[in-house]
Amino acid sequence: MDYQDVLRRPLITEKNTRLMELGQYTFEVARDANKIQIKDAVERTFNVEVVAVNVINVRGKERRRARRGRPASVGRTPNWKKAIVTLKEGQTIDLFGQL
Repeated sequence: MDYQDVLRRPLITEKNTRLMELGQYTFEVARDANKIQIKDAVERTFNVEVVAVNVINVRGKERRRARRGRPASVGRTPNWKKAIVTLKEGQTIDLFGQL
């Protein structure tokens, strides 16, 4: 897998914004990517030094769709993988300039 295919998008939430102050950045990554590939992709894309990578497999949520006069059908959103990347002290990533 090429390093450009590993990172899907940065995740910008309230909690993740607070983590950015601590030098931790959160990304949605490819489901078959491992920690070594994620570390390599972040270092090559943003030119920073990564200290640690934590990975979380996020399960998709159930969604209900209903139309008038028909019973509701239940579907699922896809499963996905989230990576929390910790950078070396003093380094930052300008996510808002990159978007």
